[in-house]
Amino acid sequence: AGLVIASSPSQLLDQVFDAWGIRPDADLRLMEPGQTLESSFARAILGMSGELVEHRPDFLLVEGDTTSVFASSLAAFWRGCPVGHVEAGLRSGDVRDPFPEEMNRMLTGCIADLHFAPTAEAAANLRRIGVPDERIHVTGNTVIDALLRFSSTARDLPPDLDIDPRSLLVLVTVHRRESFGEPLAEILAALKDLVERFPRVEIVLPVHPNPQVHGAVHGALGGVPRAHLVPPLGYLQFVEVLRRSHLVLTDSGGVQEEAPALGKPVLVLRNTTERPEGVTWGVARLVGTRRGRIVEEASRLLEDEMAWKAMARRISPYGDGRASERIVDAILHRFGLRAERPADFHPTAGHEVAP
Repeated sequence: AGLVIASSPSQLLDQVFDAWGIRPDADLRLMEPGQTLESSFARAILGMSGELVEHRPDFLLVEGDTTSVFASSLAAFWRGCPVGHVEAGLRSGDVRDPFPEEMNRMLTGCIADLHFAPTAEAAANLRRIGVPDERIHVTGNTVIDALLRFSSTARDLPPDLDIDPRSLLVLVTVHRRESFGEPLAEILAALKDLVERFPRVEIVLPVHPNPQVHGAVHGALGGVPRAHLVPPLGYLQFVEVLRRSHLVLTDSGGVQEEAPALGKPVLVLRNTTERPEGVTWGVARLVGTRRGRIVEEASRLLEDEMAWKAMARRISPYGDGRASERIVDAILHRFGLRAERPADFHPTAGHEVAP
């Protein structure tokens, strides 16, 4: 078995590998300053094609909705290598929101032989486009596996992150391409309003290295008291900040899953979400990118303890910590190395998760 990496900026991905003690066999190092979607796609498909020719794998496993996921899947299809898609079936219903992720996962779904859907709703999306039941496995999401493994042990915050333990800590992540420009400016203005309105609020915002995000964030919040603009956190540091948070504001897909599993209310800084289960279960709320709406919804949760408690339930429709087990078993079943098909993940209303 080998691991080839073809996705995130190395400084972000390496932090995750450090937490798990993983060293990839090959790293395509796709990221370049000022790259376009076209150039990153071209480098990904050429790089992965080379790896497929060299190693001739029996199966390619891809996870998520990045451009490198689609490119790798297409390269495998051209080479006759079957593909398994982790996080399959997520749909926002708008091909340009999130962009380009919604189209990436739709196209990857057209190629995949096995679809590892995190939820029953994601599986239903796949059935609606004609994917046969025998190729769909409802597994939960591996992001919950990782979170539950590491969240039970308290850790120190980064030494340069001086947070008053009596404060109301608000964790913010924002990096979506469709938010660049005015939507991001509105989000940042709302964050400034919140720290000015609530003296106990401290914001931690790990700043994505993309220049369009980095410049806007520091321009709007640089020097604002109690707004901590920090470099991207290592995975264990991020989990600890999340664990200590009172409220989470995010446009990230993964954080929409992680925060409810730790009992943290989530305000989703987007107009659509491919993870509607959190909204349905009342632990997440879509608030969009308009300044007034963000301030209104966040203020309610900061001022109204009952409203906060109604969302701060430690439940997760996205997994029980056994997704990776189910994925491995499904692959073994696909190759005849396991007699029985693994049972699907079936959360129920009120389903609690614990480390």
